[in-house]
Amino acid sequence: MKRLLCFLFIFTATINVIAQDKPKKSLRIEVNDSVIASKPKINLYKIISLEKDTTFVDTTLSIKSEYKYNYLRKDLFGLLPFANEGHYYNTLDFGLNQFSALPQFGFKAKHINYLEVKDIKYYSVATPLTEMYFKTVMEQGQNVDILVALNTSPRFNISVAYKGIRSIGKYINELVSSGNFRFTSSYFTKDSRYAMNFHFTGQDLSNGENGGITNIEDFEGEDKDFDNRARMQVFLTDAKTFMKGKRFFVDHNFRFNKTKASNNLYFTHQFLYENKFFEYNQKTVQSTIDTETPAFNRFGDAYLTANINDQVRYNNMYNKVGAIYENTTLGKFQFFIDDYRYNYYYNKVLILENQTIPNKLSSEINSIGGQYEYRKNNWNGKFLYSNSISKQATRNLDALLNYKFDDKNSISFQYQNISKLPNNNYSLHQSSYVNYNWSNNFKNEKINNIIIDATTKWANASVQITSLNDHLYFTDATQTTNQQLVKPLQYNSAINYLSAKISKEIKFRKFAMDNTFLYQKVDQKDPILNLPEFTARTTIYYSNRFFKRNLYIQTGFIVNYFTKYYANDFNPILSEFFVQTNKEIGNFPTVDFFINGRIRQTRLFVKAEHFNSGFTGNSFYSTPNMPYRDFIIRFGLVWNLFQ
Repeated sequence: MKRLLCFLFIFTATINVIAQDKPKKSLRIEVNDSVIASKPKINLYKIISLEKDTTFVDTTLSIKSEYKYNYLRKDLFGLLPFANEGHYYNTLDFGLNQFSALPQFGFKAKHINYLEVKDIKYYSVATPLTEMYFKTVMEQGQNVDILVALNTSPRFNISVAYKGIRSIGKYINELVSSGNFRFTSSYFTKDSRYAMNFHFTGQDLSNGENGGITNIEDFEGEDKDFDNRARMQVFLTDAKTFMKGKRFFVDHNFRFNKTKASNNLYFTHQFLYENKFFEYNQKTVQSTIDTETPAFNRFGDAYLTANINDQVRYNNMYNKVGAIYENTTLGKFQFFIDDYRYNYYYNKVLILENQTIPNKLSSEINSIGGQYEYRKNNWNGKFLYSNSISKQATRNLDALLNYKFDDKNSISFQYQNISKLPNNNYSLHQSSYVNYNWSNNFKNEKINNIIIDATTKWANASVQITSLNDHLYFTDATQTTNQQLVKPLQYNSAINYLSAKISKEIKFRKFAMDNTFLYQKVDQKDPILNLPEFTARTTIYYSNRFFKRNLYIQTGFIVNYFTKYYANDFNPILSEFFVQTNKEIGNFPTVDFFINGRIRQTRLFVKAEHFNSGFTGNSFYSTPNMPYRDFIIRFGLVWNLFQ
């Protein structure tokens, strides 16, 4: 991590020198025979997504900046973080889940900070751009995210970025140490016939896994001796998980006609190659609670008495080839065929008394499909359908239609119908723990999803209706406090989900109140999909300018709350959350006080997190036996440099 940071700082300095030697793109205005060069406008610094949606570099300070100032760099409403920064997040809002028809690696909790293809952004900048993010952590470490982007010409851009974190945390064995490196490149020819986006990512995520505290009474009893959280006994003192992955991705297209006209024909191609590795390591197998309770295995019987080291590897290659017919009046019509190949494998075949557990899953899935895009006047729509033509059946129908009344009012409708293959760790898993070995042949999950979003000058609102059939989930067979014997199951009945979310910011002079409310209801025969019925966030803050308007300040309070529910518990062997019905968590407010400032392109952040924890009682949890964060003061900055 230190070497990468040094490289990025040296790279930034080099770009500064180059930028000084080369003339920048700027406006030149002659006044009384003198020439004045003005800085490029902010709309010349573009951020472009894979779907070609374009935004601009944002150096403003707003309440949304506060919400996004965190390890994930996004609004965390609907996510419940663990005690240490960079650890996992329990999900309060089911609507945050995204579905893919193709089978994924699994170990989903580990992927919360794993940057997927859709998360990578491409750039087009008038002059070299640098963004530096820094934030303090819980104990002995820091969180940084540094990006450098530049255009060697108006048609060729490269960017290099690295995000890293190290935090020991307050509890025993919850060290977080991870890094996300990404390199992007964008290019298009002078006549715009050919365009290409490329990226490479190298990511490694390491977490200490303590399994939660053993004695809830030590935490809830508010004994001063346990204010030092490192004194609390945990189930696992030396277990850890590690995941790493590398990915190469290319998305490019070529226009057959030499000049762009009212009718255009394109050839398109996407290529992806990715490999991943996951490891669960535990030196000491037995756990202890106190001197009176005999030692026991947290995860049941094991083939080894020490030094457990479970490893699994995965690679996949994806090719998508298509043709697009574009008509300026009718829109874009695309037809494509894709090829998805993957290998998921262990280093041995496991032979049990009544079952043989294979060491590998391998498959080739081919699909054909079409996509239609329409963008004209106030209408914007995209309709996608794909269906497999290979042995493993998949289906994906995704329709999105948006109508924009004016700059402040719009409405969108989305419908999804997906037949999804199970993730790999549902189908096959091997472990040194006896009960964590399985080979299953589950049916496809069927998902129907309707989302209606409305953005208005009065409020923003959304409604989601989801139907789940043959839903896959993990559950604990024992449902006891000291042991976790987790296994995958498929639910044969339907699960129906309804949510309604509304958000509104009310301003009065220099004061403002920003509210977000989420209501969720689940109709099911058994408690499989468990969610809080009501989740809310209210922010009250004050904004003003000082020192001849050079310093802009926002300060206020953020209150988060969700009602009690049977929250999913966490299992480190699988790096997955699983269903439990023993203990409810929730019904505790968290109050944060913040004061943020902006000076030119620099935004400064200071926050007293959960400062009410000392007088509202120790009843705050992220999972049934993992406490939420205590009161802590953290600070940092986001700094944009335009060379």
